[in-house]
Amino acid sequence: SGGFDVLYVNLTRGLGLAPPPGAHVMTLPYTPAQAAVLHAEEQGGLSGSLAGTPVVCCTLHSQLAPVCAGLGGGIRVAYLQLPGGALPVSLSDAVRALKRKGLLEVSVAVSPCLDGDVQCVSIYSALAWAAASGFDAVVCGVGPGIVGTASTLGHGGLAATQAANAASALGGSPVLAVRISTQESRERHRGVSHHTKAALELCLGNVVAAWPRNLAAPDWLVPRQEVEIDGWEGAVAGLPLEHMGRGPAEDPWFFASALAAGKLARGLLR
Repeated sequence: SGGFDVLYVNLTRGLGLAPPPGAHVMTLPYTPAQAAVLHAEEQGGLSGSLAGTPVVCCTLHSQLAPVCAGLGGGIRVAYLQLPGGALPVSLSDAVRALKRKGLLEVSVAVSPCLDGDVQCVSIYSALAWAAASGFDAVVCGVGPGIVGTASTLGHGGLAATQAANAASALGGSPVLAVRISTQESRERHRGVSHHTKAALELCLGNVVAAWPRNLAAPDWLVPRQEVEIDGWEGAVAGLPLEHMGRGPAEDPWFFASALAAGKLARGLLR
């Protein structure tokens, strides 16, 4: 159909670097950075059903660490990175820290994201791979940073909707991590962010929003389930926690709400 080639070379790795055996699907296709990477789908073994597996759906990467803290240790957790922020999974300090603490086992790059432990073509196949691989819970979200246009539909937070709808379609149990801030200067993100509202309104399945107990919730936030979060500060201690330059001391409900989503998902384990 036309086009042209643009070539650039990293000479530090030489010119004879071969792709992994059997790899033929490209990451970043038709860009100068395209490369053949072995995708999980090429190896078979995808599950046809999530069989109720809890899937926590985040609108921001900074929710990942407190969500995993809420899920707790002793279970197998997979993180699926969707487009809407940074594409390379390897940029995430949170992923590395969570692995060191045993709160996260594997990262999956969902195209066009790349550079995870596992590469998948779509959110559907990534969820199916996680189920077939025996993971107890899945956390989905965008990479560091987020695309935003101050509009209802033009932002990376809708990755949470994509994850929730895919989880519902495959028989999973999606949980929405609500973005809350009492310190946000932008009105559209103060209280419950308009990103959360848009994501929830576009969900087609049985998603439930996790909400910290004893915090007043907006009437439109339904369906929601209150979660006890006593002691949440200790649960997230030692993790990389920062949202828009603020930590748990400055914006506690942001992190407490994300932890609530992890705790709710933990309670759904079968």
